[in-house]
Order: sequence, then C-alpha cells, then structure tokens
Amino acid sequence: MTSADETPVRVGVFGLLGSGNLGNDGSLEALLGYLRAEHPEAVVDALCGGPEVVAARYRIPATRLHWYRGEYRTASRVGAIAGKGLGKLVDVFRTAAWVRRHDVVIVPGMGVLEATLPLRPWGFPYSLFLLCASGRLSGTRVALVGVGAAAITDRPTRTLVRWSARLAAYRSYRDALSRDAMRAMGVDTAGDEVHPDLAFALPTPRASEPASSPGYVCVGVMDFHGGNDDRARAEEIHRRYLDGTTRFVRALAEDGRPVRLLTGDACDAPVVAAILDAVDSPLVTAAEAASLADLMKETAAADTVVATRYHNLVCALKAGTPTLALSYAAKSDALMAQMGLDAYCHPAREVDADRLLEQFRALERNSTELRRTLTERNLAAARRLEHQFTALTAALFPATANTNDGTHALRETS
Repeated sequence: MTSADETPVRVGVFGLLGSGNLGNDGSLEALLGYLRAEHPEAVVDALCGGPEVVAARYRIPATRLHWYRGEYRTASRVGAIAGKGLGKLVDVFRTAAWVRRHDVVIVPGMGVLEATLPLRPWGFPYSLFLLCASGRLSGTRVALVGVGAAAITDRPTRTLVRWSARLAAYRSYRDALSRDAMRAMGVDTAGDEVHPDLAFALPTPRASEPASSPGYVCVGVMDFHGGNDDRARAEEIHRRYLDGTTRFVRALAEDGRPVRLLTGDACDAPVVAAILDAVDSPLVTAAEAASLADLMKETAAADTVVATRYHNLVCALKAGTPTLALSYAAKSDALMAQMGLDAYCHPAREVDADRLLEQFRALERNSTELRRTLTERNLAAARRLEHQFTALTAALFPATANTNDGTHALRETS
C-alpha cells in the first residue's frame, strides 16, 4: 500500500481489448482482479481497441488505440489509404504521449507475439512496437505478461515482434512453446518465466453434477481460415473446417444429444448461423456469451466440450469439463498437454467428422478419470499463477519488492 504522501503507481494496460474477443478481455479481467485485490491504490487506464466497452465494463478510463477510426477496414480508395498512412504517423506521437504518463504499461496475456491467425505487420505488430519503443525511450517499463508467441515466417512481422520483445522490460509466457519461439527468433529469454494463461486466475463456476443420462455437448466454433501463411488457401481451409464441424454437430443431434454452440469472438457469429441453418434441429442452440465467465458457466454445465478457439479451451478446462480440441495452432496442443488431455486433439485444418466422433466417444468413456485429472491440474495452475502475480508485484511496486530477496524484481532486458 502507498502512504498518504506517496504518488500512486500509474498503470496502463494495452491491447486489442473491448474489440469483441472474449479471450483478450478475460486476460484484462484477470489482471484487473489482481490489481484491485492486491494494489487498490494503483491508478489504471487503458489504450485499447474498444475503449467504450472497456470503460463501461471494467470501470477504467480508456483511450482508442488508433487515431484513424477505419484502421480495421480494408482500405481500397485513395482517401482511406491516405487516412491509414497518416494514422500510422499520428500514432507514433499518440502512443509515446500515452506511455509517458505511466510508471508501467502491461500487455495482459493474448497472443501478441504470434501470427497463428492472419496478421499484417502494419497492424497490431506495428502498434506493439511503438508501445515498447516508447517505453524504452521514455523510461516507462513495459511488461508483456503471460503472452503467447510463435515462430513467424513473414520477415517484416517477425522483425517488429522480435524488437518489441527485446525492448520490453519484462516478459513472461503462457507456455514453454512461446518462450522457445522467442528464443528461436533471437530474443534472450534466459530470465523469462512461463506461467499458466492469465484466464486461469478468473473465478471458477460451480461444476454441475454429471447427468445420469448423456447431457448436452458444448461445441465451440470459430471463423477459421488458417494462419498467416495460409492466405492462398484460406477459403478452402474454411470450407473444410465448416463442413467437418457441421457434420459432427449433425451426427450428435441425430444421436439425440443436445448441442450448445459457443463462440469466442464477434466474428464467429456467421459460422454459428451457417451450422444452425444446415443442421436445422431443435437440439442445436447457440449460447449468447458476453464474457469468459459466461463461457465458463456454459462449459461447466456441459457433459463434454469440443472447441476450437484457444480461450474456449481454457474455459472448458478450467471448469473441469472433459474437452476435445479442434486444434488450429501448436498453442492449443500445448495447453491440452499441460492439462493432461493431449490425446484429445484433432486438426482444425483437416476436420474428419468420423474420426472426430471416435475421439469424442473415447473422451466420454474416460470422462470420470479426466475430471479428476483436470481438478489436479487446475490446482497446480492456481499455484503457478500465484508466482506470476508475485513477480508482477515486484515489477509494479519496487518498494514492496525490496522487502523480499528481489528474486522476481523487474529486470531491464537488453
């Protein structure tokens, strides 16, 4: 706690927050929960994609990430292209001015150091580089906390991501795979730690009692078109994913199983609509989740979960529900392995409905054992996240850190 004559620590949070991605917002919610519980004197605000949503939902001041309001619309006309170009220049000064107003800026979770989904270098990678460079130049510490990373083949994107990581004052990752990827891209990760995804710090909903007869299945879907290197065959990948997932849902409904469709981002809504239209069964319904907490409640009430989006998986696993991953990136496989369910992964790029049904039935046969495994792994994740928050306390509140051995003090990276 700060004394009456001390200036409260000014904390900024940064990212594509409030933009419709529930996983990103869940990471922010977990961070704010930690700050409000352990350091209520901190003054917090955000530079983010959806400032109106963040301000209303999380009760902190928020500023728009980009000066140009059409940043995420495709620019085809001369005026739009010029607006985007001018916006990139203006954002240099806007970002630097915002960073200077803080003692520390935190990027909470999210896959900010990866390109497992389509990504242009002048989009978020450029914004992250501006943040980290501004922090280094102004003396404001930038902390990348529990972030995801993956090897990037596109040279401009890889360069921006690598330098963003190098310029950050603190880094931790949500899995060892992420740390290894940054090391492979030339970042010194010797002092970087690995902790569970920040969303594992969110409150866990009460698990439902297993039904005496088969209950409903949550199927988390995604507007999936492959990764950054799959642009040439994006539509083919999407059609295959949608067709396989639709066939799987139809087979469940024909077997008399209620199915609840979940999403994790606003852009997933057309996939839900397409499946509902194709299956046309009263047993198939769509959930309207507005937060990770809503998603966790849905997955906690289900017998089993089959999901694509990374944070759909996090929600189901944290709720302790047996889960099968439609894996679109190595991070999903790594998460399932961490939680003891690595045998239950299926490639999202090559959804084979028949094979998926076989894996699903095996998951259900072993559900009792898997629930015990998830209980154990969730307890371990909670203990590891306590260590992450201890490290953050050392980073944000040096006076507090000086009272211990300094093991987790924020280090300046070269």
